[in-house]
Amino acid sequence: MSEFELDARRMLCPMPVIKTQNKAKELQTGDILNVICTDPGALSDIPAWARINGHEFVGHDQQDDELIITIKIG
Repeated sequence: MSEFELDARRMLCPMPVIKTQNKAKELQTGDILNVICTDPGALSDIPAWARINGHEFVGHDQQDDELIITIKIG
């Protein structure tokens, strides 16, 4: 298991989800992906995408105007 970071700052819907999807294709089962974004809609979009595609939404953190959304690749 490895941990990766994806910078999706200053991107609006649907780009954070598309970037997350593209990065997830490169990763292995069990890897952790931290998506850093500024679009508040990503907080509902990325967990929904993860659930639909067999990944696990681990949680999120907010630091100022940035969200860090963590998913585990399924």
